[in-house]
Order: sequence, then structure tokens, then C-alpha cells
Amino acid sequence: HNYRAVARLAQGVTVAQAAASCALTLAVGVPVTWVLTRFSFRGRAALRTIATVPFVLPTVVIGAAVASVLGPRGVVDARGTWWAILAAHLCFNLAVVLRTVGAALAAVDPDLEPAARLLGASPFGAARRVVLPAVAPAVAAAGIVVFLFCLTSFGVIVILGGGAVTTVEVEIWTRATRQFDLSGAGVLCLLQLLAVLATLAVHARVSRGR
Repeated sequence: HNYRAVARLAQGVTVAQAAASCALTLAVGVPVTWVLTRFSFRGRAALRTIATVPFVLPTVVIGAAVASVLGPRGVVDARGTWWAILAAHLCFNLAVVLRTVGAALAAVDPDLEPAARLLGASPFGAARRVVLPAVAPAVAAAGIVVFLFCLTSFGVIVILGGGAVTTVEVEIWTRATRQFDLSGAGVLCLLQLLAVLATLAVHARVSRGR
């Protein structure tokens, strides 16, 4: 019963932190992508590069970098909380939104917004009723990819979780390398595999819709 309780808790935390990280990344990433795609200003290329670089780094490096800011020697010690994990996932996955949603925004017919404005729509109304629906499938696809990356996050959770936040990936590692419970680790691996396959199936369906 204790094993089942721990497994259910790990599964719940895994899905919850992935969903929260996905929501935060989209909430920040979509406006940033809009600015970097629709406006020209000095330093735009540098900002795009800065936002993309974390994605090509190992998650352990991202976790260590965030720990230097939100750790014992940083501005505030947030290790063992969701805030540090969410911040690391945001830094790592922002590039996914930039590339996916940015490409969709660039492909939108540039005459759509002026036509909407000509018909009486405000700038915000034209963007909300014309452009955003056109890129909504790309936003959904980016969100699913971000959710998948956060669902299988290991290095970030190990470094920033502080033992207080544990996911299925961490629980598998703990059982296999510290408790030598290979059967328990195998069951969790199967559950994680099913979760990943389900997420990939949803992404394939959304991609076909696009």
C-alpha cells in the first residue's frame, strides 16, 4: 500500500508540474514570440539567441544555473519548491514556443490584419479574432511538446527538487540505484512509457489537424 501511495503521488506530481510548466511557458512564450516576430527593433536577434541557447544545453546545466540564482547562495533559496522548477522549465522550453509559434506567425497572410482593421476592428481585436485563431494549432502543438519535455524532466527535478519534489523519473532512479527495487522501478518505467505514448498520440493528432 505504501508503494502504491508513493507511486500515485509521484505520478500526480509529475503530471501537475508538467502542466504548470507548460501553462507558464505558453503564458510567457506566446507574447515574447509575438514581439520578436511582429516588431523590428535593435537587439531583436540577440534576444532571440539568448532565449534559444538554453534549449541546446543539458537540463543539468539549466538546473545548476537556476540553482545559482534560486539556491542557498543565490537571491533566494527556492530549492525544494515548484517555483525553481517552473523557472528552469521556462528557460529550457521557451525556444520551443519561439520556433513553433514564430513560424506560424510568420506564415500568416500579412493582409489579414489590415483587412480586419479596415472592417472596423481595433488592433487588439484584429489580433485576437484573426491572427490568434490562425496560430492556435501551433500554440497547441508547442504546448504538447513542452508538456512532454517537462513530463520526462530528470536533471532539473534532481537538482532543484531538493528531495521535496519528486517525479516518476526521479522515483525510478531512486528505486533502481539506491533501493535496488528493480521490479518497482520497472513498473514505474512502464507507467511513464504509457504516459509518454499518450502524449505523443495527442501531439500526432494535433499535428494532423495543423
